[in-house]
Amino acid sequence: MLENYLFDFDGTIADSGETGIIAVQKAFVDYGLEKPTAESVRYYMGVPIETFFPKISNRELNDAEWEEVFAIFRQYYSELELEITQLFPGMKETLMQLVEDGKRLFVVSSKNSVSLNRNLGIADLFTDTIGSDQVENYKPAPDGINILANRHDLDKAKTVMIGDAKYDLQMGKAAEVKTCGCAWDTYDIELLKKEEPDYLLEKVEKLLEI
Repeated sequence: MLENYLFDFDGTIADSGETGIIAVQKAFVDYGLEKPTAESVRYYMGVPIETFFPKISNRELNDAEWEEVFAIFRQYYSELELEITQLFPGMKETLMQLVEDGKRLFVVSSKNSVSLNRNLGIADLFTDTIGSDQVENYKPAPDGINILANRHDLDKAKTVMIGDAKYDLQMGKAAEVKTCGCAWDTYDIELLKKEEPDYLLEKVEKLLEI
């Protein structure tokens, strides 16, 4: 029986719509870079911006220049997120039921901790959260999960990583916990199937059945 539920945030707990894509495109254009396609941005959703921005850029930048791009992105994102980001239907009720059933909930996100906690809005339901600024190695490395496992003495055999991106599932496997692909917001369910997760759910409420 599962005891510990680790969640990604964007696309798993909350629907951020096109917030990330719009913010990335605006930041690139503002800095004089070629505007990336929505498809290229969407492909890398689930890993930190520090990892994927250089992969979709049409030219190389040094570290200081990338920090400027990151800052522009974060400003656009913070302006858009409050308008667009919202919990998926049934998510809050499902999380509340899991807590009532004695489960412990956590978040392991590629978002910066400040942005993560600003977005969450349901922080009281979670035992702990890990943002990208708290790990040495980003997803799909297992750092975030391992930090929580050590900090809270989690039994990995009774722990599941839940996410909408292949990187979440790869991270879960690397950390040797169970994995659950959530298909209620994924843009390509086949990418999740290829990772062969222990569970693949199409409805939020199905979380109560695993």
